[in-house]
Amino acid sequence: MDQANPFETPRTYSLHRAEYLVGLAVTTGLIIAHFGEIRWWVAIALFLYIDLIGYIPGAIAFKRSGGRPIPKTYYVLYNVMHSLITQAAVAALWCWLVEPEWALLVLPFHLFGDRGLFGNFMKSFALPFEPVRQPGYLRLLDDLGLAHPKAVGHATEPTPVGHVPAQPVRRQRQEAVR
Repeated sequence: MDQANPFETPRTYSLHRAEYLVGLAVTTGLIIAHFGEIRWWVAIALFLYIDLIGYIPGAIAFKRSGGRPIPKTYYVLYNVMHSLITQAAVAALWCWLVEPEWALLVLPFHLFGDRGLFGNFMKSFALPFEPVRQPGYLRLLDDLGLAHPKAVGHATEPTPVGHVPAQPVRRQRQEAVR
């Protein structure tokens, strides 16, 4: 889900991120190998547009919300813009409409970096836009006897977006029987 609540064990989350670090290493190697062939203004524009559309608006809305839920539109924008599928389509269209070029390497470079270095994966409507440690995930780690991840360090600790506390399963069954 995010680096504060991966809903994986810390070890599997690290392995998951390591896979993207391999992709980051490959794209970095290709960028270095073709450094002189890259149109850098195109590369910088392609690198930045992902966050200009998909992250910055949601981050601003989250900061301004003071911990209140923000519109789900920001989550959708983030997930669409940070999708390997979307960026593969962008690259394919670029190749068809413009030309194939090495500047397109920044698209996977950006996504692999976000996931491998920062642990940023798709955003769930059930969690705040920015990573905030969730009690349910911390209880899961306690049940597994695993250490808690470090706090992300936000000034506020908002509750999950759209979160409705669930009744324990036993209580629901008891009430259904009555």
